[in-house]
Amino acid sequence: MSDSLEAVLFDLDDTLCRYRRSSTAVLECAFERVGVDPVFDPAAYPERYGDYLASSSSIGDLHRQCFGDLAVEAGADRELGIAVAEAFNEERDQRAVDPLAGVPDVFDTLEESYRLGLITNGDPAMQAEKLEALGLTDTFEPVVCSGYDTAPKPDPEPFEVALEALDLTPEQALYVGNSLTSDVSGAQAAGLPSVWVPADNGRAAMTGTGPEPTYTIESLAALASVPSLSV
Repeated sequence: MSDSLEAVLFDLDDTLCRYRRSSTAVLECAFERVGVDPVFDPAAYPERYGDYLASSSSIGDLHRQCFGDLAVEAGADRELGIAVAEAFNEERDQRAVDPLAGVPDVFDTLEESYRLGLITNGDPAMQAEKLEALGLTDTFEPVVCSGYDTAPKPDPEPFEVALEALDLTPEQALYVGNSLTSDVSGAQAAGLPSVWVPADNGRAAMTGTGPEPTYTIESLAALASVPSLSV
């Protein structure tokens, strides 16, 4: 496979960078700003995030839809959930992200031999802010914001769109991401080999009958250990 590999495609959130403040911490501040006790479990937000990608027009709209529904499900008024969403949007700084291990140095090496692309579930404006903060604005081509440009991962469409833009077959690209259910499953559905970088930056044990990545590494800095790459 290494002889035919032409491109390496990446996920963004929790693969290349991480927010300095967790969504739980930002939600706690949002509840305080609205002047209410938590009206829904903050942990429910990341679990439900993907449900609203296809129906939302922006990250702010996603928060309004999601938090409104969570408030109603918790027995509160939808308008209260929307107020929390507005406070959350004001609190969340999309540029307040830190690069994970290996970023950006690994790209300096990879771009000598491979084309680099990005496939990320997220609002294009939001993800552009993160890339600018990381100094990676000009690193990836194409950038596919799934859930907005295409169906969200793990649907194969965003991978197919990226491959079409690169004029490559699935066997000529490798996808790197932190999520088994979103990244590895999506890559498999589109026929791409995958590299799994566990979100905790450790070689987490896989359980159950979930998708099995082609390769598993502890951080992007360990991409050199992937047989398909001569980095």
